Amino acid sequence: MAQNFEGRVLYANTYKSKLPNVTDQQWNDMMGTTQEYFVKGGSYKSVANGKLMQWQLFPGTDNKLYTKMGNAEAAIWNDATVNPDEVLKAEVKKNAATILGYQCDELTLTCKSGVQKYYFSSKLALDPKLYENHKLGNWYDMLKNTKALPLKFVVDTPQFSMESTATEVKPMKLTAATFELPAGVQTVKSPY
Repeated sequence: MAQNFEGRVLYANTYKSKLPNVTDQQWNDMMGTTQEYFVKGGSYKSVANGKLMQWQLFPGTDNKLYTKMGNAEAAIWNDATVNPDEVLKAEVKKNAATILGYQCDELTLTCKSGVQKYYFSSKLALDPKLYENHKLGNWYDMLKNTKALPLKFVVDTPQFSMESTATEVKPMKLTAATFELPAGVQTVKSPY
């Protein structure tokens, strides 16, 4: 088993709207065009430059995914063991792309919500066992097929399609404090 990747990955995101009243640019502004992703063991944190989407945190200790939106004081949390989506089919294609010099295989998940494609290299290994209770967003389904962090992903939702591509991979030691909720932040259960 390769050693788990620990460090930061920067992604560039683009959104294509599927809603008549929301432009691509509005999705880009709301959700953010850059994302900093930090991972260590069974914890991750994602920080976006969106006006609406600010950060997501999975401390890996309580199976909760926390999301901070710009239009709310409190961070909302979802039970990561619950997945409203469902994976109907998973297919892997070898050597489908090269991203930042990494030779990547492609995983296609055909889901109830649409098609999701993930491009991954075993050099960015991640043990799926660390995330076996993270069903939300098909995360565990993706990891058990890739055993690695994606360097690129393309996700279709009813509202938009999103493409996210790594622009920098930086292995680095991260402290446990990286994955703690910010001091004083209120949390509420997601209504969704």
